Amino acid sequence: MASSSIRAPAPAAGKDEFPSEKSEPENRDKEPTLSKEDNPRGFWEESSFATLFPKYREAYLKECWPLVQKALNEHHVSATLDLIEGSMTICTTKKTFDPHIILRARDIIKLLARSVAFEQAVRLLQDDVACDIIKIGSLVRNKERFVKRRRQLIGIGTLNTLLHMVQGNSVSAIGPFNGLQEIQKVVLDTMKNIHPIYNIKTLMIKQELAKDSELRTQSWERFLPQFKHKNVNKCKEPKKKTVKKEYIPFPPPQPESQIDKELASGEYFLKANQKKWQKMEAIQAKRAGEASTEGQLDVAAVKEKVKKAKGRKPGALTAEEVKLKMEADEEKKKRKK
Repeated sequence: MASSSIRAPAPAAGKDEFPSEKSEPENRDKEPTLSKEDNPRGFWEESSFATLFPKYREAYLKECWPLVQKALNEHHVSATLDLIEGSMTICTTKKTFDPHIILRARDIIKLLARSVAFEQAVRLLQDDVACDIIKIGSLVRNKERFVKRRRQLIGIGTLNTLLHMVQGNSVSAIGPFNGLQEIQKVVLDTMKNIHPIYNIKTLMIKQELAKDSELRTQSWERFLPQFKHKNVNKCKEPKKKTVKKEYIPFPPPQPESQIDKELASGEYFLKANQKKWQKMEAIQAKRAGEASTEGQLDVAAVKEKVKKAKGRKPGALTAEEVKLKMEADEEKKKRKK
């Protein structure tokens, strides 16, 4: 057998024999594309997917459907639009050679049904672009809170070559694989009442750090902002704090009766005349104390006493004297009995 020798082509003038360090990562990241020569016989069976679309998307889909068929026919995938049932169907043909193209076509019709424009949905036919549909309907129970937090997602815009579309209870995202994880984190944190500006600021810093070749292999924790969560109590503290009394299992002590009080003070053993004179002395002491109030005269109290004196007959007893007399009469009646 004759030995065949393969000679490498001579390097061009002014160029290095080996590729530079910058060209190595580019060649590694690029994956070989699948061609017709890799699968010349195609598939034995056909695969198909179908999805429904709402009524308000009928006019737009009817207008752009020729463009959808043209884009999918280049990859030998047939597409059918049924306006009566309101469905879109895609299926492989005998000429289809790429086994993954049917999944990309399925994602395209899903995005078209979720109000994504055809110009953005057709990007999924590229190898480095993917999509993700994030369900947010069951993350917040209160409807008002859900609407407010979803409104924050609508105003974000594009993030790091990513496009997201908020429609109903879901968010559709289109972009590179690494970017889909970032936007998923932004969406879930927003529905957990974390404002998206914090995650957007972190993404912008990471995007700038990725441009620096020296910092690619280093840790970025020192550059990223650290946000602290503050729990603010909206309810105001009451001005008067009620202190709960200590629980005592036993009933309160029984209050003392009038006889018990008289026995304790010794008044029970006094005679009626003695009790009367004792009360009269207490009244006189009280009047003397009122008279000697640092030489000040209470004009209002004097006027009130004069009015009361005018209302009663001359020689009549005062209200306190009448009360004392009635009590003395009652004690006499008790003793007679």
